[in-house]
Amino acid sequence: MPDVRLASPQGKWILLTTVLGSSMALLDSTVVNVALPRIGRDLDADLAALQWTVNAYLLTLAGLILLGGSLGDHYGRRKVFVVGVVWFAVASLLCGIAPNAGVLVAARALQGVGGALLTPGSLALIQASFHPEDRGRAVGLWSGFGGMGAAVGPFLGGWLVDGPGWRWVFLLNVPLAVVCVPVALRHVPESDGRTVRSGATRSTAGSAAGNTAGSVTAGSGAGRSHARFDVLGAFLGALALALVTYALIEARSGPVGVVMGAAVAGLAAGVAFVAVERRHPDPMLPLGIFASRQFTAVNLVTLCVYAAFGGFFFLSAVQLQVVVGWSALGAGTALLPTTVLMLLLSARSGELAEHIGPRIPLTVGPLLCAAGMLLMLRVGPGASYAADVLPAVLVLGFGMVALVAPLTATVLASVDVSRAGVASGVNNAAARAAGLVAVAALPLLTGMSSEAYRSATAFDDAFQRAMVLCAGVLVVGAVLAFTTVRRPAPDCRRPECRTHGSVLAPPLEGERTKGRLS
Repeated sequence: MPDVRLASPQGKWILLTTVLGSSMALLDSTVVNVALPRIGRDLDADLAALQWTVNAYLLTLAGLILLGGSLGDHYGRRKVFVVGVVWFAVASLLCGIAPNAGVLVAARALQGVGGALLTPGSLALIQASFHPEDRGRAVGLWSGFGGMGAAVGPFLGGWLVDGPGWRWVFLLNVPLAVVCVPVALRHVPESDGRTVRSGATRSTAGSAAGNTAGSVTAGSGAGRSHARFDVLGAFLGALALALVTYALIEARSGPVGVVMGAAVAGLAAGVAFVAVERRHPDPMLPLGIFASRQFTAVNLVTLCVYAAFGGFFFLSAVQLQVVVGWSALGAGTALLPTTVLMLLLSARSGELAEHIGPRIPLTVGPLLCAAGMLLMLRVGPGASYAADVLPAVLVLGFGMVALVAPLTATVLASVDVSRAGVASGVNNAAARAAGLVAVAALPLLTGMSSEAYRSATAFDDAFQRAMVLCAGVLVVGAVLAFTTVRRPAPDCRRPECRTHGSVLAPPLEGERTKGRLS
């Protein structure tokens, strides 16, 4: 059994390592949107290139995060985590020195691979290392500090873009990795799906650690290591997302035959992915989990709300700079209240949902978010922060507070406790995939030209239409929640990550096998 105590020096080093690692990915997901207009001007890139700058990262992250944890189970969680941090840092360096948009997009795709290794790995290390009595508090601190990193991201990104330049948005990850890797190698014990190892000492990790967040995404049974990896499933899933994304982004100006071919091939890859997952002995995405109607319904709600969030945060940072005329720092800071509200109130929102059930929060939350996006229709040339932007951002933030914690709790409660980790992994991947599709589709659906971000008038017109579409998708999510979500059983699994600050994906949860939590 893992026996590291949180108050010990080693426990503090482990917490520092995992916070640094996860903060790299969280920072990157929040700061890049703020830098997009400057990237476009400096690299002479069109809107499609800016979409790929965001989506190349989301594509590989969403496509491979369901595989990342199982690699840690098999090869060692610390080893895979360190590989992920190094990979992410090297890819960030390539982003920072990219001479053109093509190199930047390729490096962003590589970043996503690193993120898929380190994101589930950071939580896996906590759950595999700490004594069971300290594990919940350690996860809470990890989640809280990570949320603080997400909150700092837009502000820091704006300051870097206006000051040293947008390249430092990516280069910042390199010194973080330089600190993180040596600390991990020196202070974090190695573990896999069967054991916890520290130096020459090897002790059996019982069910409390053997089936941790390292297997978040694999759907394995407790305490066993993955002998076979679903490489074909991971490839087909990523290929389907890539081809559909390409078809949506290139539909405005690409050759019709090529675009249609990509769309058809993407759908075919998706069908093949389902067929492979159905037959694989240890699938990346165990389809049987969708036998739970509640789980399926909540994931449909997730697709709606995170598609809207992905589109909103992609377009809003550009709107505030191109149309309103603010600096990158001003645009990044303007969106900060959403994350701050989530950090301050997400735990209380989860407690409220436990008392009244998830149905009302999952209905009211998306409706509040929809109202916030409709309030963004007032944000145009000459907009005031206090009168126009802040009310919209606050309403949106309160809506996110209302729905994110209950969403995670309902996902965990809708499946057997032994499958809570895989349920969380699927939900997290679904949210990222929804954001990916939204960033690809919204410019097409709103008639945004490839040069729209260079024109305040053209971008503002498309932004107005986009906010209405995002609000409509949120209303659909609210209707789905109201008609399908029911109160979970009283002895269901409940989240460990009570505090959450990411606006682009719900928190990951790992497995616990100490019994059902009430």
